[in-house]
Amino acid sequence: MKTHKPNVLFLFTDDQRFDMISAVGDPNVITPNMDALLESGTAFTKAHIPGGTCPAVCMPSRAMLHTGRTLFQLERSGEEIPENDVLLGEHFKKNGYFTFGCGKWHNGGAAFNRSFDDGDDIFLGGMCDHWNVPAYHFDPSGRYAKTLPQCADPFTSKKVLERACDHIRPGIHSSTLLADRAIKVINEYENDKPFFLYTSFLAPHDPRVMPRKYLDMYNLDAIDLPPNFMGGHPFDNGELHVRDETLAGFPRTPREIKEHIRDYRAMITHLDEEIGRVLTALDNKGIREETIIVLAGDNGLAVGQHGLMGKQNLYEHSVRVPLVFSGPGIPRKTRSEAGVYLFDVYPTLCELIGLEIPDSVEGVSVAPVFKGEPAGRKFLYLAYKDSQRGISDLNHKLVEYVVDGKRSETQLFNLENDPWELENLAKKPEHAGKLAELRSRLFALRDEWNDNQHGLGEVFWNAWKD
Repeated sequence: MKTHKPNVLFLFTDDQRFDMISAVGDPNVITPNMDALLESGTAFTKAHIPGGTCPAVCMPSRAMLHTGRTLFQLERSGEEIPENDVLLGEHFKKNGYFTFGCGKWHNGGAAFNRSFDDGDDIFLGGMCDHWNVPAYHFDPSGRYAKTLPQCADPFTSKKVLERACDHIRPGIHSSTLLADRAIKVINEYENDKPFFLYTSFLAPHDPRVMPRKYLDMYNLDAIDLPPNFMGGHPFDNGELHVRDETLAGFPRTPREIKEHIRDYRAMITHLDEEIGRVLTALDNKGIREETIIVLAGDNGLAVGQHGLMGKQNLYEHSVRVPLVFSGPGIPRKTRSEAGVYLFDVYPTLCELIGLEIPDSVEGVSVAPVFKGEPAGRKFLYLAYKDSQRGISDLNHKLVEYVVDGKRSETQLFNLENDPWELENLAKKPEHAGKLAELRSRLFALRDEWNDNQHGLGEVFWNAWKD
């Protein structure tokens, strides 16, 4: 019999776009287990990240998730977490939870140990060969190696990897490795205190490799290109040749992009099956009904849309993310269009389980949504490095660009009528009022977020002084 607060199982994916769950997005991606999770809970269909202050957008995204802090309050883009920022797992641990972490951690070994009582298969890098993950066992001292090899190359040798990590299990895909670890924790769980189990998958981040059977589930010739496929981005956005953008040739060709789409979907389908195994473990243990499950992604990915491949931009395909809650106190079969950031998950979980929200947390709880009450943000502030700033009211989006220290392009999209963000309304006289309104809101949120006090913000906003 349950005698404590609900458990929390956090399933976090890497580079999964908002529409890469069949039930709320692309019907051509095969995700039966994520679909079933949506049926048992509430999906926030307009969840976003604010963007990023470095090309590795996942690093600030994860730092915001775990601290509840806004983008320009992070230290070194989230590479390290200051002691005064109370981490999500740390807060749960201080309030009687057993906290366990496994998988990708992008915010420093010390922050990991502050967050978790225990962990394993801990990956402190950014990318890796999915079949040979260099991982750490939990070190109570927190003295993890300061660097890991850049192991995006799938041919990186085992010998090289073993010099920089505790262990490696060659031939086991990262999604399977981490699902196995989560299942072990669930199977060994004793009902003496609630758990917070953070399982941070490495998929579907490239290199996109997976067991062959998942690739064979997709017919390359049957894949349609998205309506906003382009051979290249129509103008310089300040970040056209960063790492993600080199994953496909220039110009983008329909055949190559179809191959990327197929591989991306196959990675997600494999990931979906592994997530299904974790959820089955909860069922078999008999604790599903006393466990809050959160499924979310750290950022989106273009995969050929707008002539881009990565997430270093402010289009919906890159800043909009999947977010699902399921479990006690959460309505089933529900879709919410509330404006929510990923870092709003922290205070939402606190409210759901009855914990005070730390003073350091800037996120806003959307738990009232679960009671049928209004909640969420009316405006979303968006930023990428020193070249892009944007704002969305969830129906319209304004994006401003500064390249080489000078103002360049302005984009205005009607997201309701133009979800693929193809028609720029910025220069059309009939939309001048909406442009002025959003630009005014952009300036206000710039000040509220202290963007103009940040080094990157200074570069961007200095271009607006004349």
